[in-house]
Amino acid sequence: MQYATLGYSELKVSHVCLGSMTWGSQNNQYDADEQIEFALAHGINFIDTAEMYAVPPSAESYGKTEIMIGNWLAKNKARRSEVILATKIAGNGLPWIRDGADITGEAILSSVDASLKRLQTDTIDLYQLHWPNRTSPHFSKHWPGKITFTDVDAKKHSAQMLEILQALECCVKSGKIRYCGLSDDTTWGINEYIRLSESHDLPRIVSIQNEFNLLHTKDWPYLIENCVHAGVAFLPWSPLAGGVLSGKYLNGARPEGSRWSKSQRNGLFRDNAIVNEAVKHYMEIAQKYDLTPAQLALSWCKQVDGVSSTIIGATSVAQLKEDITAFENSLSDAVLDDINSVMHQYPVPF
Repeated sequence: MQYATLGYSELKVSHVCLGSMTWGSQNNQYDADEQIEFALAHGINFIDTAEMYAVPPSAESYGKTEIMIGNWLAKNKARRSEVILATKIAGNGLPWIRDGADITGEAILSSVDASLKRLQTDTIDLYQLHWPNRTSPHFSKHWPGKITFTDVDAKKHSAQMLEILQALECCVKSGKIRYCGLSDDTTWGINEYIRLSESHDLPRIVSIQNEFNLLHTKDWPYLIENCVHAGVAFLPWSPLAGGVLSGKYLNGARPEGSRWSKSQRNGLFRDNAIVNEAVKHYMEIAQKYDLTPAQLALSWCKQVDGVSSTIIGATSVAQLKEDITAFENSLSDAVLDDINSVMHQYPVPF
């Protein structure tokens, strides 16, 4: 396993980050424990979760994933130092979390304490804002016309961001969190947080996790270039496009218990003819070079310049083993050329 410095921090994280959002829905405590043990045994030291998990999100599943991780930590107290633990505060819009209200300084303070209690630990290594208070071009809102940026009150949002950073500083000073990160944000969000932290001597954002895969590359090149030069780690989530790039949903297939056999968050059901054709081509490339489709997609994500650690999720140890193997591969120029030819043909199917 290879490791990278997490942006502007002192944390050394594995190139693979173990995602956990299925724990509490598709996976039970035994599954979670098994995946954590397998990941640690294979050099993965980075685990990502969120107060909102498990998914699909609901009032009933809220907090379940953190509880499962906390149960493992409670049984393995001497091994806490083996894990760099990341979690996230949910943004606005979910009525069962703070009545759907914005992230505020007060919300940060209470949510950090609640996550610490569920995780049964004294410190969160990386505390992230799951999505910004303003509407951002994520979750299929990256198409032109979906958002009107000129209607956004930038001064109001900047004031909210300052309040958030001040609350995060309280948590850092009290030892409850070590570093702060973003999720589902933009270059403006990154840079405004950095500007505010520098102007007011507040904690600096060290990472951002955004959706990024062969079917969804909107962050290349502008946001990733920004991350590289600003010292912000770029952490792709959904590198398999919700499992689509494994090929298991090809031609309308819906394996029992799979994510697409369940309800989709935010109505984001991305099964369309263009996705289907793109996946077919990527599967052909994988077969040509003796890789599984998942390994091709993950190996590609790993080699993108500026990617620090890739967040993978699995519902079984067999899947986890296959995914980890992908990070041992280096794609040749021939493979990358073949991938690029498909990407030019189907540039933004998601």
